[in-house]
Amino acid sequence: MLAGKSLTKKRVPRAGIWGWMLFDWATQPFYTLILTFVFAPYFASTVAPNAVAGQALWGQAAGVAGFIIALMAPILGAIADTTGARKPWIFIFSILYVIGSFFLWYALPESTALFGILLALFIGLVGAEFTTVFTNAMMPDLVPRAELGKLSGTGWALGYVGGLVSLILVLGFMSADAESGKTLLGITPIFGLDPVSHQGDRASGPLTAIWYILFILPLFFFTPDVPRKARVKGAVVRGLRELGQTLKTLPQNSSLFAFLIASMSYRDGLNAIYTFGGIYAAGVLGWSVIQVGTFGIIAAFTGALGAWFGGHLDVRFGPKPVVSVSIVILALATLTIISTGNNEAFFVPVAQDSSLPDLVFYIAGAIVGAAGGSVQASSRTLLVDQAEKDRMTEAFGLYALTGKATSFLGPLGIAWMTSLFNSQRLGVSPVLALLLIGLVLLGFVKKQSLA
Repeated sequence: MLAGKSLTKKRVPRAGIWGWMLFDWATQPFYTLILTFVFAPYFASTVAPNAVAGQALWGQAAGVAGFIIALMAPILGAIADTTGARKPWIFIFSILYVIGSFFLWYALPESTALFGILLALFIGLVGAEFTTVFTNAMMPDLVPRAELGKLSGTGWALGYVGGLVSLILVLGFMSADAESGKTLLGITPIFGLDPVSHQGDRASGPLTAIWYILFILPLFFFTPDVPRKARVKGAVVRGLRELGQTLKTLPQNSSLFAFLIASMSYRDGLNAIYTFGGIYAAGVLGWSVIQVGTFGIIAAFTGALGAWFGGHLDVRFGPKPVVSVSIVILALATLTIISTGNNEAFFVPVAQDSSLPDLVFYIAGAIVGAAGGSVQASSRTLLVDQAEKDRMTEAFGLYALTGKATSFLGPLGIAWMTSLFNSQRLGVSPVLALLLIGLVLLGFVKKQSLA
């Protein structure tokens, strides 16, 4: 296999390594501010007609975006692998990321333009996911195999820290309670942002766009790209032909095939937790945006620790045990979340004014953050151990691309269950199923020796 062998002929300068890692820092605010802790709960509680309808609409938009990503990612990835260079693709989808994020500013309370808001979400999410596809494929060319665990873990940790910093900026200085008019730090929002019209919550969109523009630049300036191998003309047919051949022979590598299918399932479940965690807390527990944001700060902090610590455990024990244990922890945390309601904790009724449900949800969110950071960091290095050295770029592309093949199932499953039972709590139950399916399939993945 790949033990002890470098995946790169010469060491990439430190500035290039940091440029690649800063991509996680640059993109994380979209997931932290928009998909989870600020804009999503604001949309569900204030923009949509009601919380249940808001969760269903949000799930439908995210699900459709996931379906388009699943449909187009293998095609674009095959073309990119044929042409070689990845930065042009990153630049194109960065434009979508910025446009979609910025236009969320126009999501007014009780808006009648729900389609336009969800379209902006769709555009931003497609841009965010496709930039990640092509950036992840750069990783094996940056450092030797022995350093991949730390590189991946540090990159994820840096992303969580970026999400944490951006969340503190929004909650501490921009987003305010509509009644008190004060932010989490007890001050008046900066730039004259109006709490009544939720301008601080809506500003999370433009902030995400500006943040990305600033911090994606080091990747373009300092991180080396693979040389261009062919012109785009003619690469479409050639790329699709190679993709078809790869998919045809993939089942012959049973361990790699099992890993790709397993990761599709548990990553979809994890992404669904991130997407709907804030919406769930706002609707079921009645949390304000400030409370949801505080929850996000805790989860982002533990996520950074989990990613960093998981990367080091990866080096010592290998990635498969780290991923497996993390999935078990995520499943238990998800069950805890489902068991918690406004007047209930662990399916046991509590007093009307009890703070126990809030406390349980905070703890569960912290655990999800830590285990989620660990599983994402170690999954990237687990793929490296399943692939052949001379097909590493292709395998990494498959990991990033097939990871979207079921990305619409989690959001659409939540939307369907929420609408069917008219319950946000029952609505998130598909997450638990996806995690457990991924864990079972992971049992068919061979643990490779790094010695």
